[in-house]
Amino acid sequence: MSVVVMGIPAVRRGHPPVAGRPDTPYLLDKFGRVARDLRVSITEKCSLRCTYCMPEEGLPAIPADELLSAEEIVRVVALAVRELGVREVRFTGGEPLMRRDLEQIIAGCKAAVPDTPLAMTTNAVGLEHRARGLARAGLDRVNVSLDTVDHVGFARLTRRDRLESVLAGIRAAGREGLAPVKVNAVLMRETLSGASDLLRWCLDEGCELRFIEEMPLDADHGWARTEMVTAAELLDVLGARFTLTEAGRRDPAAPAESWLVDGGPARVGIIASVTRAFCGDCDRTRLTADGKIRSCLFSDEEYDLRTPLREGAHDADLATLWRGAMWNKWAGHGIDAADFVPPERTMGAIGG
Repeated sequence: MSVVVMGIPAVRRGHPPVAGRPDTPYLLDKFGRVARDLRVSITEKCSLRCTYCMPEEGLPAIPADELLSAEEIVRVVALAVRELGVREVRFTGGEPLMRRDLEQIIAGCKAAVPDTPLAMTTNAVGLEHRARGLARAGLDRVNVSLDTVDHVGFARLTRRDRLESVLAGIRAAGREGLAPVKVNAVLMRETLSGASDLLRWCLDEGCELRFIEEMPLDADHGWARTEMVTAAELLDVLGARFTLTEAGRRDPAAPAESWLVDGGPARVGIIASVTRAFCGDCDRTRLTADGKIRSCLFSDEEYDLRTPLREGAHDADLATLWRGAMWNKWAGHGIDAADFVPPERTMGAIGG
């Protein structure tokens, strides 16, 4: 069995440098961007082993006492909304459904910030059994990761034969009002021929499909810029079956460009995170499952929020630390640069 490494970023303690930062409560960076979308990873565990995300053995377990507790997550979310201007919160993993206290986390956050939309990114394995409870707890909607509706292809890609559970979870989410249900599909050579079938399935089920260019965040480090499927290639494949009309972005900060399908109103989105990078409009801030602030998906510089949180720091101190971390955010991921180096943490360890 091979040894799997989680990746050890440069974790900073104390307050980041803030020279030149304007006196604003919001999560402003040096390039004028303001982070209003918070991604909270709550576990490194996952029920699937997608090749572009997880190694076959899974990621090394984070000790339970190093994970943020439900109460700590609620406090941090409330702080982000009330003090830092966050407007939307999304829970990620690994796989959030692996947390037994997920409903408690959702209910606590909804009680603390009742007017803030709460979403979750999930693979939907087992969601059919928890969708009702999550909706009642206050979850507003879900994004489901699904790359193919071909059973053989799904089992090969995820290393698990759980497609029927995923499809049942998507349908349960729709029945319980966790809408709009968005489906996210990573573009890969092995699934490109089935992209039109996936779009047809989503149209029939009333889901919003978004394709995502594959990024160098895989645990096996097999990503290659020359091998990735681009947005342009995908449009050629979809265009052979559907009439697509470019419709742009609904929100300038949204990562997905959209196309009307057969005249609309249905749309398909493409997140061209490599070939049409949207770093200049990025409005995200991230918190890892072990309580580290990440200003960028690709940055290995993290700031420790868990330690001061547990040492009794006041909300004002935590807010100051968070503002400083975001002030020092990178201009962009630089994937096309000759000296680009992928981050130490993989997607499964960072959170989507």
